[in-house]
Amino acid sequence: MQDFPWFKHYPKSVPKEVDVHAYGNIVDLFEECIIKYKDAVAYECMGKKMSFNQLDQLSQNFAAFLQEDLGLKKGDRIAIQMPNLLQYPVVMFGALRAGLIIVNTNPLYTSKEMLHQFKDAKIEAIVILANFASKLEEILPELGVKHIIITEIGDMLGGMKGSIVNFVVKYIKQMVPTYHIKNKMALMDCLKKGVSSIFKPVEISSEDTAFLQYTGGTTGISKGAELTHANIVANMQQISAWMLPKLKEREEMVITALPLYHIFALTVNCLAMLKIGAHNVLVTNPRDMKAFCKDLRTHPFSILTGVNTLFNGLLNQESFRNLDFSALKISVGGGMAVQKYVAEKWKEVTGTPLAEGYGLTETSPVVSCNPIDGNERLGTIGLPLPNTEIKIIDDDGNALSFGEKGELCIKGPQVMKGYWKMPEETAKVLSEDGWLKTGDIAVLNEDGYLKIVDRKKEMILVSGFNVYPNEVEDAIASHEKVVEVGVIGIPDEQSTERVIAYVVPNDTSLSEEEVIQHSRQSLTSYKVPKEVHFVDELPKSNVGKILRRLIKENHQKKVLP
Repeated sequence: MQDFPWFKHYPKSVPKEVDVHAYGNIVDLFEECIIKYKDAVAYECMGKKMSFNQLDQLSQNFAAFLQEDLGLKKGDRIAIQMPNLLQYPVVMFGALRAGLIIVNTNPLYTSKEMLHQFKDAKIEAIVILANFASKLEEILPELGVKHIIITEIGDMLGGMKGSIVNFVVKYIKQMVPTYHIKNKMALMDCLKKGVSSIFKPVEISSEDTAFLQYTGGTTGISKGAELTHANIVANMQQISAWMLPKLKEREEMVITALPLYHIFALTVNCLAMLKIGAHNVLVTNPRDMKAFCKDLRTHPFSILTGVNTLFNGLLNQESFRNLDFSALKISVGGGMAVQKYVAEKWKEVTGTPLAEGYGLTETSPVVSCNPIDGNERLGTIGLPLPNTEIKIIDDDGNALSFGEKGELCIKGPQVMKGYWKMPEETAKVLSEDGWLKTGDIAVLNEDGYLKIVDRKKEMILVSGFNVYPNEVEDAIASHEKVVEVGVIGIPDEQSTERVIAYVVPNDTSLSEEEVIQHSRQSLTSYKVPKEVHFVDELPKSNVGKILRRLIKENHQKKVLP
């Protein structure tokens, strides 16, 4: 491999290359973990623990049911639509063992969004939480899905506890809207039937598609990225190589607050952590910060992954700031830019650096990460992972030099096969020699550290000058009275676009002029917002990423003040 500049700054124990072909597919890795870790805890949720052996048996029962009772075969698509519950890994690994392609689906999707995704993927089956079944019922006449499997929140908590949780969710909290779906099946019944069914191992190629992982649709229609078994295995190997020097097999506890259906948590938390035998604590509702912090108090966690808004939210909880962080080894932020103020405050409170990483759905997802040996550089997305090449190009496709802003392109074993049944869309971003255009504007410095400037499509043009929302948001977020901020550009007759900031304050005394004056301390005049609006909350994605697109849409509709 070429001697790239970032290799000089790799932690000593991280190799330049890893064996991305160590496993033929995800199932091979999974079965090795089962043998290796046996009775150790694989996953925990709401106080209920599941060992590797139990996960093995339950997922095999589900795989047998899919094959024998439903007649599903290799390559068929199955949707999974639920938050972080023990059911998720059981269903996911069962479907993978049966050779199916998994279509991860956000439970918060509207029925219209569900219809688009399910029709596009041509799903044969779905496993859905009862709380969202009414939305599925609305689209069934247009969908024609053959097999509908329903699960409830308490199903795998066991005994009286599971029954009580299901009763409270359904009848006390009334979180399950009424639905009437014919021929539906209960997941627990499916697992019981699987006990008497015979599981037939499937021959799975590394190039077979494992996941249809739909993009967030923040810059256009949601597309299904085809992630192969080879893509996922490669990224697990890359992530493991980056983190293992600081971790020990069987001894780590990871907190999974991001939803497993999101590519970040799927690969990093659900799969890469499985490889080292980590005790994985699944958080079903991290938005309930008080309950989340109470859960953290009873778990001596060593690894925590999340997005900027999650870390910021935790830092604003006194109960979090008073936790014992002596076991914490690694904190990794991704999914959106980690703001400098949040990273600095995190290190001050926890004593552990917040290492920012970067990835895309199309790259399985991790491309780069800051070193976790104490040599992180705030404001950067770190160094490219082993086996990963990057380049920065201009609008004509020419490679740029160190320090020049341009579009970030990536090449590596984690780059997707393409967009599902969309060859024209694939050709727009993926070259024949494997280079993926990310749509992100970045800078590579001479040491090999990358800095994301902003999304190409979200860049604001002010009188011929480029303004990057990330930079403006970072400046405003450093104000002590600001909780969150989202920055957009709105058409302006005099300057092409003008910069507008939407701010969530923690102090009602904060004024528009105060925000503007604070911005002027670190931003040149054309980057300073011309308007500041105060709101109670900002629109966010399922993982807490602030959606500038919706801020702009709401502004234009005058929904936001």
